[in-house]
Amino acid sequence: MALKTREIQLVETFVALADTLVAGYDMVDMLHTLVESSAEILDASAAGILLADADGELEVVASTNERSLLVELMQLRVGGGPCFECVTTGKPIAVPDIDQVGPRWPQFRSAALEQGFVSLQAVPLRLRDTTIGSLNLFWEQPRVLDRGDVDIAQALADVATISILQERAIRENDIAREQLQRALNSRVLIEQAKGVVAHTRNATMEDSFDLIRSYARAHQLALGDVAAGIVARTLEL
Repeated sequence: MALKTREIQLVETFVALADTLVAGYDMVDMLHTLVESSAEILDASAAGILLADADGELEVVASTNERSLLVELMQLRVGGGPCFECVTTGKPIAVPDIDQVGPRWPQFRSAALEQGFVSLQAVPLRLRDTTIGSLNLFWEQPRVLDRGDVDIAQALADVATISILQERAIRENDIAREQLQRALNSRVLIEQAKGVVAHTRNATMEDSFDLIRSYARAHQLALGDVAAGIVARTLEL
């Protein structure tokens, strides 16, 4: 990727994420912008985000495709894996060759290889001592990010974290909990809506999400509200 192209992408992404630092932003849409831009900038095959809910339980709230979603969900089920460990330790974790993780994460290894992923980089969503999730990047070939690329991934994750934990949310914990829980609840509805659209339009899950997101943006609606309408059968795309 040419340096100028990457610089332009970074500027555009930081501007887009900075726009979320205002009241009334759509957190779910912001997180999807983060995973899509991170994957594009760092040439990843897929990307996803784990985020802690109001009770500290981790959930997948954004992913670029169903394959990365499955790998992250598997880690949550078994309570282990590099993405899970990135959140619990608050430190970046690189897995340059998933096939060589040995006995450390056997279930993660099997799931990731089954989905075609060969390497991974996870960076925490953190603000000082507070870690609320992780940004996880997957590649279909061996890949080791250099220090600069890890810094880029971390910077993107940091801006997203600031968007979530704005100063008022840090001071007023109930607001932060409400925002996080709203995003997680919306994600459940979005997954259900993707299934409905996939069935009615004979589309893939990824294409179904693109249709939902495009409709939400075109009509200036929250993703969760559009998904709720689709699930309730009051809205048809």
